[in-house]
Amino acid sequence: QVQLVESGGGWVQAGGSLRLSCDASGRTFSNYAMGWFRQAPGKEREFVAAVSWSGGSTDYADSVKGRFTISRDNAKNTMYLEMNSLIPEDTAVYYCAARRQGWRGTSSRPADFASWGQGTQVTVSS
Repeated sequence: QVQLVESGGGWVQAGGSLRLSCDASGRTFSNYAMGWFRQAPGKEREFVAAVSWSGGSTDYADSVKGRFTISRDNAKNTMYLEMNSLIPEDTAVYYCAARRQGWRGTSSRPADFASWGQGTQVTVSS
C-alpha cells in the first residue's frame, strides 16, 4: 500500500487560508485516486474533497465548495488542499487517504479508501 504523510496544518484566524500537503511513497502515486477527510472532536470522520488519479475529476463536500481546492502533482507524488475563507467550523484533524490500487475515480466514502495518513490539525479561531 501507499504511505501517506500530511503537513501544513496549524492555527489561523477566521477568514484566513492554509495549504495542506500529502506526500505519498511506496507505490506509484498516479495509480491511486485520493481524498481529504476531516474529524472534529466528538464527531465522525467526514468527507472533504476527492481527486481522480489524473487530477481531471474532483468532488467536494457542500460545506467547502467554493472555499477549498483539491489538486495533485503526480510528478511530485503530492496532493494538496488549498483552504480559503476558513471558518471555525473547519477546525478538525485533516487526513489524506488513497483509494485501493486501480480504483481511479473519486469517492466520498471512507470505506473506499485503503491507506490513511496520520492527520494534521487545523484550528480556526473566531
